Amino acid sequence: MKNVSEFEVAILQSELDDLNTRLKNTRWPGEAEGSDWHFGTSEEYLKELVDYWLTSYDWRKQEASLNSYPQYIAEVDGIKIHFQYIKGSGEASKPLILTHGWPDSYYRFHKIIPLLTAGEQNFDLVIPSIPGFGFSERKSLTTEAVADLWTKLMTENLGYAKFYAAGGDIGMGVTKALASKYPDVVAGVHFTDLGYPMGQEDPGTMSEGEKQFAQFVQQWWYSEGAYAMVQATKPQSLAYGLNESPVGLAAWILSFGSSGASPDTLESAFGGRDEMLTNILIYWFTQTIATSMRMYKEDAVAHWGGAQPLKKTNVPAGVAVFPREAQFPKEWAERFVNVVSYTKMEEGGHFAALEVPELFAEELRRFFFGLG
Repeated sequence: MKNVSEFEVAILQSELDDLNTRLKNTRWPGEAEGSDWHFGTSEEYLKELVDYWLTSYDWRKQEASLNSYPQYIAEVDGIKIHFQYIKGSGEASKPLILTHGWPDSYYRFHKIIPLLTAGEQNFDLVIPSIPGFGFSERKSLTTEAVADLWTKLMTENLGYAKFYAAGGDIGMGVTKALASKYPDVVAGVHFTDLGYPMGQEDPGTMSEGEKQFAQFVQQWWYSEGAYAMVQATKPQSLAYGLNESPVGLAAWILSFGSSGASPDTLESAFGGRDEMLTNILIYWFTQTIATSMRMYKEDAVAHWGGAQPLKKTNVPAGVAVFPREAQFPKEWAERFVNVVSYTKMEEGGHFAALEVPELFAEELRRFFFGLG
């Protein structure tokens, strides 16, 4: 490995003490009677969660779990990139880079690591934190710029001539850019979503399935899309409150995370209550909520500035549509990537790698090893 140093998560006790003080001193705003989750994250739910957070949740246990897999810091184009790097047990391991989204983190893939690095068909897993997220440098970049860094990380720092890539949410955009810009080194890609119709498509070119998808997305955008609009326009204004209050941070993340999940399935959608809190705390301890949200602004500015859309790639692509994700048709995916596998999954949602790790891992193994 080149320009790479070992890394370990080690949060100071003073930071844990500060967190507990802030949780205990939360100024609750109150909520409309009977509002439940209709106005945003439920205060009744949050109060119960904070009680659990203070009395039962164990960060040190979670920290040890994070450190159970080797982690590193690489310098790529002068930017410090945090990543997990776990080699597969076999001689024919396939190098696979997994890219997370927002409001998750590299922890999104924690449960599938042992599933994908063992057995006859296994991978060398590279799981980085996007710049501005988690333990990477607090610097906000565009999606395409991240793809540029990932290519150098895989080929120059880690020495792979070719590699595979998968991702969802922001990770989808990064993975799509990898395939479009670097088809000579990216051997295959996998997606759990492929973006949304934003009114720029010619209706005359859209199938009936795509039109239905567009109608669904329009409704969803009006009811659930506030987070993206704020983060693409005024992320700094929001960042002050979220960086100051752990409850405020949790409320914002959970408000988005509850989309597509009922309140009583929210925690399982994140893989469990402890997993949900661990993901939130990665943002809290690294103070990266501001830089992570700012990525939306960076991409929006690039789009408004006339950045050319990515060309459709010929790199073979697998697509898995989970039932609690937006149900886009195959022809929508085919607009952007070379779809050789399109699978409707039986269960799971946006954070499928945490929620249904066995199902997700098997899908990745089936697709990538099916490419030969």
